Amino acid sequence: MRGRVVPQFLGLLLLASGLSAQGPLPLEALAPQHRAAVQDILSRLDFTFRIRTPPRKVRLATVEKLYDRPRLCAAMWRYCQFVPTFYTFEVPPATFTVDDLRGLHGTMTLIYKRPGYRIYIADGRVERGRMGNPMAVGAKMVTAYRYHEGPNGLEGELQTWTALDSALLGFLSRPFRSYIQKRQEEFIAYIFFNIAQGSEFAESHPQEFWEPLQRESDPVALAEFEAAFGRGRKR
Repeated sequence: MRGRVVPQFLGLLLLASGLSAQGPLPLEALAPQHRAAVQDILSRLDFTFRIRTPPRKVRLATVEKLYDRPRLCAAMWRYCQFVPTFYTFEVPPATFTVDDLRGLHGTMTLIYKRPGYRIYIADGRVERGRMGNPMAVGAKMVTAYRYHEGPNGLEGELQTWTALDSALLGFLSRPFRSYIQKRQEEFIAYIFFNIAQGSEFAESHPQEFWEPLQRESDPVALAEFEAAFGRGRKR
């Protein structure tokens, strides 16, 4: 059935904060350490990005279930055989790691949440050669993601800002800014297309994931599946 399955999640590998098209970020609502981290990123900004997601026939409640269970979503992503293959582990209370086991890895921390709106701080690293890069590249990021149910389905807007980990990287990247920006846009669009499609599939056919999750035998992912969709079917 894999040909019918489309993935979800991991759109979350991303970036930084400032002003959204729908108003400023709620800096006053952030914990002091998170507010300081956001302001540090903004003070040495290298890249910004914004994308709107087209409507999908999925409920906001389903998306919230998936975003609250990153380990389950990563397992679904692997079953769908999308690349890169990610593994995710929670670091309570609100952080999870993302790793493709080949040199692309990072952490994401949820710093603000209300229905239809999430803000993450990410700290990512691409090891030398992983994506053709001549040196290791690190970046600190914040992602502001708004999503809501409109007349045609679930719609969203993602806005990101990225600061590279060193002034040297920022300087060396200057001649390639337009190229890097384009590749970043393509990658994020790819991730969020899969998130939307996968969320839609998970709402209509969640039981298709039960048996492959059992084969992986991850008790956390199985427990998250049952919490989100109920116990899987038995044969």
